[in-house]
Amino acid sequence: MQSCSVKKYIPQDELLYTDGNIQLEADTTIRDLGKINQELQNLLKPEPNTKFLGAYIRLWAHYKSQKEKPGFINRFLNKKIGEEPVYLSDIDLEKTEELINNRLENRGFFRNNITSSVYKKTKTASIVYQVGVKKPYTLASYQLEGDSLPILADIIENLGKTTLAPGIRYDLQRFKMERERIDQDLKAKGYYNFNADFLIFEADTNQYKNKRFDLFLRLKKDVPKKSLVPYRINDIKVFPNYSVATDSLKMDTVQIAGVDYIQHNDFFKPKRLAPYILLNEGETYDPLKSKLTSNRLASIGTYKYINIQYKEDNTDMETDGFSKLDAFIYLSPLNKRSLRAELQAVTKSNNFAGPTLSLTYSNRNFFKGGETLNVTGNVGYETQLDGNNSTGLSSTQLGFKTDLIFPRLLSLFNISERFKYAVPKTKISLGMEHLNRSKLYSLTSFSSIFGYGWNENKYVYHELNPISINYVNLSKTTAEFETILDNNPFLRSSFEQQFIAGLTYSFTYNEVAVSRKRNTLFFNGNIDLAGNTLNLFGKRANPGEDKTILGLAYAQYAKTDIDLRYHLSVGSSQKLIGRIFGGIGIPYGNSNTLPFSKQFFSGGPYSVRAFRIRSLGPGTYNPESDDSGAFFDQSGDIRLEANLEYRFPIYSFLKGAVFADAGNVWLINENDALPGGKFTSNFMDELGIGVGAGLRIDIQSFVLRFDLATPLQKPYLPKGKRFEWDISQPILNFAIGYPF
Repeated sequence: MQSCSVKKYIPQDELLYTDGNIQLEADTTIRDLGKINQELQNLLKPEPNTKFLGAYIRLWAHYKSQKEKPGFINRFLNKKIGEEPVYLSDIDLEKTEELINNRLENRGFFRNNITSSVYKKTKTASIVYQVGVKKPYTLASYQLEGDSLPILADIIENLGKTTLAPGIRYDLQRFKMERERIDQDLKAKGYYNFNADFLIFEADTNQYKNKRFDLFLRLKKDVPKKSLVPYRINDIKVFPNYSVATDSLKMDTVQIAGVDYIQHNDFFKPKRLAPYILLNEGETYDPLKSKLTSNRLASIGTYKYINIQYKEDNTDMETDGFSKLDAFIYLSPLNKRSLRAELQAVTKSNNFAGPTLSLTYSNRNFFKGGETLNVTGNVGYETQLDGNNSTGLSSTQLGFKTDLIFPRLLSLFNISERFKYAVPKTKISLGMEHLNRSKLYSLTSFSSIFGYGWNENKYVYHELNPISINYVNLSKTTAEFETILDNNPFLRSSFEQQFIAGLTYSFTYNEVAVSRKRNTLFFNGNIDLAGNTLNLFGKRANPGEDKTILGLAYAQYAKTDIDLRYHLSVGSSQKLIGRIFGGIGIPYGNSNTLPFSKQFFSGGPYSVRAFRIRSLGPGTYNPESDDSGAFFDQSGDIRLEANLEYRFPIYSFLKGAVFADAGNVWLINENDALPGGKFTSNFMDELGIGVGAGLRIDIQSFVLRFDLATPLQKPYLPKGKRFEWDISQPILNFAIGYPF
């Protein structure tokens, strides 16, 4: 760090600017004084040169590159991390004081006392701004000024919703927000040509002694007449297959509910497009309906561009004072068909690695109603590169899946009108997969889903699958795998009961991706119920045996889980993320254990990162080191996890993190083959706990993640020996995307 000192490079007539600070004092108690202080601090420009571990590394790189013969390395470092110096001479004290005073006046503080002091040291200088503020002005009254224009009556009606209540502090930003709020309300009442800039606020601050002000709102002079009248929708024309090339083609027109659908060769059936159009002839212009219409049309997945334009109808104004607008909706489609090939190199935490080839054919308008057909076939091969006695295991996977997505609700009842924000989608899915795991078994699975998905608003998404069927046939088991199953009857049961038919529901509330809030919340809850309907028709061939339907034993269980995350901003581009996960599955009736594919597991890059995938639990269970069946055993009916992660920027697209994870899985019922696996009141002592640090390469939301973690508590060790910081064999996790 001493070698990175920059003082020797600072010119003789300059001082390096190292710090600027606001000292804010008030002669009375003021709410949010700390927030105002931070706002003023953000005005101090330019910012001092950045430090890393107390040294000006970036500034040092810049100075080294300024030498007569800097060399390749110094030029490279300056290009990548170099930072030009900020000197005291770059600071305009008078301008900065004016900025501070202007911001304070915008927040209601007038006649402020602002001074600045420069503190000089050898080669460096810092500045302290002493800011003294007095009691701020507060609102006494708020009223509208004007004559008898109809628009003023609509504004007066809107003032009842104002947030400018008597007693609030003078705040220019709140006045601007009030103008925007009134403008949005007027737009919703049909004032198509109105603009927030047509409104002006005037404040009377003559009540100096009691620091009160009266606020007056009025229209500016010379507002265009067309901006003062509301509009109704007249003609609505939709072009479902619009492009410049089709302008000269002969078009056919179909009218549905007063809307003209104009296209060539019936690209999109008008009756299928009509439910997405919320504009109606004769209704008042409403920008919200226009926006929702655009969002609904985009959600179909058929169109590349959605352009809604309005044109004023120059015919005479209607007798009730409304003018007319014609609406034109131009829809430019994507390519109808596409073929995508993906070649993947897969590596997993259980040391399996290999290639996977996937081909997907898509048709984005299959029945000319916006239906999307996806047909996917894949083939993959994996082999275990190392892993003690399991070395040499390999697997071959073949899969075929078809998804047909209807951009509407397929139902016996017509309830589509209840969904204003977005039209639900109906998904029908059929799939088959064959997995051959050498030395162990072969699995052939068939799946089918019929369900719905819809956005309730920009935060909330629902997914309901009233029909969810999964059938897995275990075949060609080896003697080694049969031994594993013989040693654990519960595991054998979980593999045998693989006919699953039931209902699933998922609720997601997500502020992280769409909200501008500094602190955001994510919540996901799932419900999975299986076997209840089948149980009404199932029969037992013999007393004591499982019920069957069509000769197949079926699983019966109830399963639910929740995932709660909170992202707390703690600085510029820095976040503290907390996550809690809890899940439980209860087998009953025809089942004494959950199907293997429905069980919970813990450990791995998206879980407790100090432990390998599926290596935790259940409970305190400790598999033998040569137990080749441990991978199957270490799952459970209950899963609890908690994570805490601090994320921070390092440089450009390189991010860093430090984290702590805790979690485990447990069984509901005792299993003699898995001693210590049952959930008890001592579960806190049975958590796997780990800490670690990570690097993330984040390029436009594509994230490559490297996390290095080490255990703090190993639940499978005897009591008194579980808490141990083991750094001898840290776990490296490589993954794509953030863990939560």
